[in-house]
Amino acid sequence: MTLLTGFKVVQIGGGSAAAVCGRLLADVGAHVICIDPDAGTTLLAHLNQGKAVVAEATERREGLAAAGLIVREGPPGDWAASPYGLAELRRINASATVVTISPYGETGPQANDPASDLTLFFASGISRQLTGQVDDLSEAPIRPVGEQSAFIGGLAAACAGMHASLGNQPGASIDVSIHEALATLAMTELARAGLGHKSWDRKRLGDGNGATVTILPARDGYAAISPREEKQWTSWLKAMGSPAWGADPRFVPKANRVKNWDALHALMAQWSRQHDKQAIAETAQREHVPSFPLQMRHRRYYRPGTLAGREIRVPGVPFGLSVAASGRKQRRPTGPLPLSGIRVLDFSWVIAGPTTTRYLAAMGAEVIKVEAPGRGDPGRGSELHTVLGQAKKSIVLDLKQPQAVELARLLDEKSDILIENYATGVMDRLGLGAEALKTVNPDLIYISASGMGRTGPESRAVAYGTLLQCYAGFAGLNRHPDIAPRVGFAWCDPMCGLMLAFVAAAALWHRQYAGSVARVDFSMIEAMLWTMAEPLVATQLGTPPKPVGNASTRHAPHGAWRCAGDDDWISIVARTDAEWRALCRTVPGLSDLAALDLGQRLEARIAIDAALTAWAAARSALTAAELLLSAGVPAAALARYGDLVKSPHLAARDFWDGHGAGVLPGLPWRASFGRATGAAPDLGVDTDRVLADVLGLSQDRIADLRTSGALG
Repeated sequence: MTLLTGFKVVQIGGGSAAAVCGRLLADVGAHVICIDPDAGTTLLAHLNQGKAVVAEATERREGLAAAGLIVREGPPGDWAASPYGLAELRRINASATVVTISPYGETGPQANDPASDLTLFFASGISRQLTGQVDDLSEAPIRPVGEQSAFIGGLAAACAGMHASLGNQPGASIDVSIHEALATLAMTELARAGLGHKSWDRKRLGDGNGATVTILPARDGYAAISPREEKQWTSWLKAMGSPAWGADPRFVPKANRVKNWDALHALMAQWSRQHDKQAIAETAQREHVPSFPLQMRHRRYYRPGTLAGREIRVPGVPFGLSVAASGRKQRRPTGPLPLSGIRVLDFSWVIAGPTTTRYLAAMGAEVIKVEAPGRGDPGRGSELHTVLGQAKKSIVLDLKQPQAVELARLLDEKSDILIENYATGVMDRLGLGAEALKTVNPDLIYISASGMGRTGPESRAVAYGTLLQCYAGFAGLNRHPDIAPRVGFAWCDPMCGLMLAFVAAAALWHRQYAGSVARVDFSMIEAMLWTMAEPLVATQLGTPPKPVGNASTRHAPHGAWRCAGDDDWISIVARTDAEWRALCRTVPGLSDLAALDLGQRLEARIAIDAALTAWAAARSALTAAELLLSAGVPAAALARYGDLVKSPHLAARDFWDGHGAGVLPGLPWRASFGRATGAAPDLGVDTDRVLADVLGLSQDRIADLRTSGALG
């Protein structure tokens, strides 16, 4: 059963991010029409497979007139003489939501700067974090495998566009900046910089976060482990056969493991090299220690497809769906924002779930965050909650107490969406599972998020997002050929937050128009694989990907060069012969090579690299970027998060929200209807008010519940 049957979408042009947006919408049932699609790459052929392509002017106009959502991609300069400028689209269809995806957004001083996948990763700061801290700063920062800027930009567009389609204000416009969508993956670092705190350092000074999650060499490759809690560390020692060094004071407690990480890693590696990666992962999981090999096997997820004349398997729908008929008349949002009047009961914690509910709160939903007594969400231990908790309410329920569980059931009855990311089976044992709550509230959209999904042989595996990046092959491919894999930046969780917020909006649309209620079983590993379509397809077509750093066979030059400052880098790409000639006019050492075509440039890469190395070393990355951009060459300095706080472009786009003496990052899109803001709540600060306003409990009853311990 699909969620968006009857929802009509028009995808304009050959942009990869627009194609990603259309692919996600089509995967959950929308009818997607393509105008002027580009099938120039295998990835685009996959993304556009199964969509309707219209060529006749009459069909195009009819498709645009009937669409509920129109998606287009390109900088503002592209639309000036285009038949698909906003004014023309509005003449054809005044009520559709129009989403425009562009490298730097539709406004601001950088709006028309040339950009590529690589330069956007540098400009957003993500390349600084992607592969984790390094021992040697001469190791160049890189982009991730698989054109991921298109996936993140496309997911942001689908998420924002789907939410806008729920609103009661027709004709909404959404401005998606891929640059901002990438930057907001690092919410903690953006918030830290915005509040004036020290930014993340690329140079490894301690354990490089290895005491939380690390990659160990195995006899046949690598395995990732994450014994981040003391009880998990104790279990991990048992899994390794209880080595004598486990009692060494250098490794007890975790703070000492961080301090003496190099020695500890060497000792663990002595053990791990004697075992196969799958055996290491299975041994760890038996002891309830999160671990996965750097590979992939899975439950029934892939679907058949045809590309380049070959039968292959391609990523399927990135979440399980089931629906049931609703017995009540559904209400539409009534306020100025798309989710005004929608109540969300939020049982999620850390990154993926709270990111999801941050987007729902920003779109106007009343989000009630349910936390345990004591420290609450672990995100409160950093700036994470400060930014992800915005515009939410916090209540404390001790779900070990039957009275607290009953309060949760009463809140479920009054809610539209429940989202949870506990371990498989926890909500069922509490009596708060999807089946149990059907009788309480048959209209409740129930969303479960887990590492491996709620069904299948690995549904109970202990998983974190960073480990799933290893399991999917992401961490193994994101490296230079001569560098061992590192876990790196927590990419999976914020990416999944976008996808979860999208499916929540799609489920609301389905409930509103089809009268059925969805239960969503979201698997983070399936979402991760959905975004890795390019390497998955390439493997089946006979060219399995290998770690290549910044190398490219489609563009030349394509890479990063060290500049004069401290860990200062410039990324440069020539996508066309015209951009190459412009680069040669700017870099004197390349002037004699201006006539080279792509194939010749690939052959001359050593000479080109030498010229760019010398040129970059003599100037700062910012100066180099300004020179190249003014010449029309895609380029970007490697941003620090403090640079983004000071960015005139982001300031002009109102990206930052004021917060005390500092600022916090906004959303990866600008919407014509705005967004809801508000400070993140203190732990449990709204408990009494929610119980009184939503459930109608008296102050005496609330006092009794507090005395009983139900409220912590």
